[in-house]
Amino acid sequence: MNGRRLVFPGRDRALGRNLTGAALLSACCLASTSASSADDSLILSELSRANPEAMLVRSLQEIAENRMDAALDSIEQLLRITPNFRLAQLVKGDLLMARARAISDLGDGNGISRQSIVDLREEARARVQRHRETVPRNMVPRYLLQMPPEQKYAIIADTRRSRLYAYQNVGGEPRYLADYYISSGKNGSQKLKEGDKKTPVGVYFITANLPREKLTDFYGNGAFPIDYPNEWDKRHGRNGYGIWLHGTPSNTYSRPPRASDGCVVLSNQDLDTVSKLLQVGITPVIISDETEWSTSGDTAALRSVLAQQLESWRRDWESGNIDSYVRHYGQDFSSGSQGLAEWIQHKRQVGATKNWIRVSIENVGMYRYPGRDDLVVIDFDQEYASNNLSNRMKKRQYWMREKNEGGSWKIIYENAA
Repeated sequence: MNGRRLVFPGRDRALGRNLTGAALLSACCLASTSASSADDSLILSELSRANPEAMLVRSLQEIAENRMDAALDSIEQLLRITPNFRLAQLVKGDLLMARARAISDLGDGNGISRQSIVDLREEARARVQRHRETVPRNMVPRYLLQMPPEQKYAIIADTRRSRLYAYQNVGGEPRYLADYYISSGKNGSQKLKEGDKKTPVGVYFITANLPREKLTDFYGNGAFPIDYPNEWDKRHGRNGYGIWLHGTPSNTYSRPPRASDGCVVLSNQDLDTVSKLLQVGITPVIISDETEWSTSGDTAALRSVLAQQLESWRRDWESGNIDSYVRHYGQDFSSGSQGLAEWIQHKRQVGATKNWIRVSIENVGMYRYPGRDDLVVIDFDQEYASNNLSNRMKKRQYWMREKNEGGSWKIIYENAA
């Protein structure tokens, strides 16, 4: 176990001689990270929170420290709160069985399939690793460049870590609020097509709130669909549908890290908490292979550049100078079924009927695309007025940085959000 020698004092000694299964669980989750005793102290201090995950990790930590009676007491307390927590049930089973005989593997003799054991081990690893890798409080997810005033929270889903992070909008800047264990696609991330059992990666938004009463028990306490496939997905031929944030069946506390057909799945308890943060049509759900972090200075620098580009676009549109206006659009631009050439021709025809134009924008949100440095999604409320038309709409644009020496940002997609 990574150089640690197991010693079982007092009445734990007999249990320790037989506890190869629970020790294996401890080894796969704890000792593999080569943390120091100082790290362990930090973990235990964080585990003072009275929630099911914290209680589970505390029990595993007690196993690693050979405090088996304490571990059993902790796991029994947890099961009184969440009796359908399968991983906790398995740990308790190993702790009890080890009193009678040697256990050769995690879950040995409990009648559980090998695949289930693998799944539970992965869940344990993901949960413990969260308490080893604390959320960097001096950094923010690099995707959250700017949160508009109407948007109270943002959600980041990390498929590798099996975590969902919630950030609060504080004056347009994201501030860490909480994080939760999640399950995602059986076959990983980077969804390409219907039925591939993968979770998509990208910038998405909540589109609906489906209450429990309208769903089968499979989805637990509710579901929140997102707008997959978005325009970037469609441009790259990705298809499929029905990607939701949802809960678990009533007889299941949580699912393994890779267990869904592509959805992001939380425990019902966590979904109930997260659901209070979600605003239909407003809250972004940014799904990544692995969360990337930035300093506030790096985020502010890019936000400033894009804000200048957006304001220049607004002024040029308002000026009525079509040549100045269309220079903000890239060669790969599309809007609906129109490519750049068709769109410019249409704009010239419309512009010929205008004596004056007024454009104002507010509630601007900016989101860097996961895994890319050159793509940003910008949302805003737009109020347009001219001599023959007035309207108000929420607009969404995709801005891409060109690969030329100047590296200027251009719009490659634009339409109503």
